[in-house]
Amino acid sequence: MEGLRESSTTANAPPLHTVQLMRRVPFNLVFALVYSVAILALFYLHARNLYYSTSLVSVFITLSLLISDLALAFMWTTAQALHLRQVRRKQFPENLNKVIERNDYPSIDVFICTADPYKEPPVSVVNTALSVMAYDYPREKLSVYVSDDGGSALTLFAFMEAAKFASHWLPFCSKNNIKERNPKAFFESNYYSSPETEIIKTMYECMKGRVENVVERGKVEDEYITSDKEREVFSKWTDKFTRQNHPTVIQVFLDNSKDKDIAGHHLPNLVYLSREKRKVCQHHFKAGALNALIRVSAVMTNAPIILSLDCDTYSNDPQTPERILCYFWDPEVRATCGFIQFPQLFKGLNKTDIYAGQFKRLFQIHPSGFDGLMGGNFYGTGGFFSRRVFFGTPSTMLTPELPQLNPYYVVNKPTQSQEILALAHQVAGCHFEKDTDWGIKKGFRYGSLVEDTYTSYRLHCEGWRSVFCNPERPAFYGEAPISLTDVMNQQRRWVVGLLEMVFSKYSPLTFGLRHNGLMSHGYSQLGFWAIWSIPITIYAFLPQLALLNNLSIFPQVKSPWFLLYAFIFLGAYIQDLIDFVLANGTVHMWWNDQRMWNIRGLSSFMFGFVEFILNSLGISTSGFNVTSKAVDDELSKRYEQGLFEFGVASPMFVPLVMAALMNLVSFAWGLSEIVKGGRNMEGLAIQIFLSAFAVANSWPVYEAMVLRSDNGKMPAKTCVIGTALTWVIYVAGSFILK
Repeated sequence: MEGLRESSTTANAPPLHTVQLMRRVPFNLVFALVYSVAILALFYLHARNLYYSTSLVSVFITLSLLISDLALAFMWTTAQALHLRQVRRKQFPENLNKVIERNDYPSIDVFICTADPYKEPPVSVVNTALSVMAYDYPREKLSVYVSDDGGSALTLFAFMEAAKFASHWLPFCSKNNIKERNPKAFFESNYYSSPETEIIKTMYECMKGRVENVVERGKVEDEYITSDKEREVFSKWTDKFTRQNHPTVIQVFLDNSKDKDIAGHHLPNLVYLSREKRKVCQHHFKAGALNALIRVSAVMTNAPIILSLDCDTYSNDPQTPERILCYFWDPEVRATCGFIQFPQLFKGLNKTDIYAGQFKRLFQIHPSGFDGLMGGNFYGTGGFFSRRVFFGTPSTMLTPELPQLNPYYVVNKPTQSQEILALAHQVAGCHFEKDTDWGIKKGFRYGSLVEDTYTSYRLHCEGWRSVFCNPERPAFYGEAPISLTDVMNQQRRWVVGLLEMVFSKYSPLTFGLRHNGLMSHGYSQLGFWAIWSIPITIYAFLPQLALLNNLSIFPQVKSPWFLLYAFIFLGAYIQDLIDFVLANGTVHMWWNDQRMWNIRGLSSFMFGFVEFILNSLGISTSGFNVTSKAVDDELSKRYEQGLFEFGVASPMFVPLVMAALMNLVSFAWGLSEIVKGGRNMEGLAIQIFLSAFAVANSWPVYEAMVLRSDNGKMPAKTCVIGTALTWVIYVAGSFILK
């Protein structure tokens, strides 16, 4: 992959894709070398200070700063592994017809996962399904499987309605060459109005209204059931049918062998699945649902390519399947290419992205670095997999439990035949995986709440490669949470899952190093997110406590070591800013991004770290929670105004209040000392700067505590607890530092 490489099916065929090292890579290497020298100099300073410490207080301060800087250095070093091989790819789908006939396109099975009709509105899930059903791809080669892990009749009803609407929506998109094939996104765009468009819009609004009415009522009333066949489907939901205790439900809404749209063209398969749930079975959350989908789809259609999507991630480019064929059809790539990952991008973010919902490092910057190593990692949605990847290494395939689960098995019976449906129910049973390799060596891997990152890491260790595909027109758009509580809970869950990965027997620090050193460093950078909480917490409180006690813990301004601190701080922040802007970000968005990183360090990362430790000790915690995709009008309005949402009395807000108060008081004290002409100002300059920086980052907290009266303000209870604990820390810290 040195320099520029072109790949094609034969030597004389036109290129299907290219890959090139980014021009910034040499500069990244030079900066990494210089910055590494600065880090070594900093540790020399810490070692010298520790050696010459004359009191327990100085030893305590030096050790605290040393631990903090070791964590920062580790995270910076692992991040550099993703800066040394950054690549940029380009695909040429227009050349596909020169190397492959359209009739020879491989089949694709699409997996869409949902779990709660109230947190993940069925209308949103339906829009996602319709957007991929409308791909510019042979429809007889498309199958959409919806996994409903909540086992909800409401979700099933939504797809019953979607199947009817699809027969009108799909031909409408094809006829008018629509790019936005998510109905909601299309009708919210600046579309061309015509009588046909208005008819389709009315049909969509009627379908949406029926689904939302059913969800609001909480059950499917008889007035919405139009046939005995539909009544029979809903008869499965009895009083004994609960979310955690129910049989397998498989419903084929569309069968491409016989169902056609209003233009007479075949429709894609559309299948609803709710796997069996019993209290005595382990369900393994989303990974278990995905493995059930792999098996059910295998016996029903067994497409060689699988697309995995979250329920709120919809298609934004109808040509996406042709882009992935530019890789999967290349014999030089497909032998070891396990999956192709598209960046996770979001619609509905406010102008400055106050919660850093884009996650530019996670979803755009770092994947290009992974791509130069063994390929981009999977982020739970927007990934096209070779079915073969779930059944062993590139050189060795594991024996399936049934012949029909073989990734090369050809299904030669109708999807709705009794034999196929009986087998599908069997492989979706909760006891099927017992004493098998599912979740261990097959399918999506168990053992971590972040089954996506963990699975892609395991696949890379097994020798599979992947591709990060980032075309100009985004392939997918998703929805980011707009409630701060949801944001924090989501990332707390991620932190727990990532720690489960790095402390497993497959840890990137041990198992991963045997396979690819730089790749394992990249996965370590993800896996150890939790340790950001250590330096962020130390630097949020220790220098400020020392400042309030007139104790200098950093070099004076006139000291050469002061320049070292300035270079380390500015170097890291400027590199991060450049990366962010080059990824089509703005300076304002970057500021909000780094502010949220500090907020996460004091909340999500810290609480996730504690939760992981408690889980490891066998102390039960809250476990898996679905992030809400439902939108409240008032909350949405405040979000658009750029106001942080603190309306819920979450314990994760308490450290934010404490840090905000501690830094405000210490900064005010520092300013007063400057005004009075204090004698030790040069020695306290760095501490005053840190307090000022934290105060600037804490403005949303101060605003929510004092200036706001809306429902998103900081709860009084949180303010009181935070203030009391800040006083306790001040008193205890002053006692220790004196």
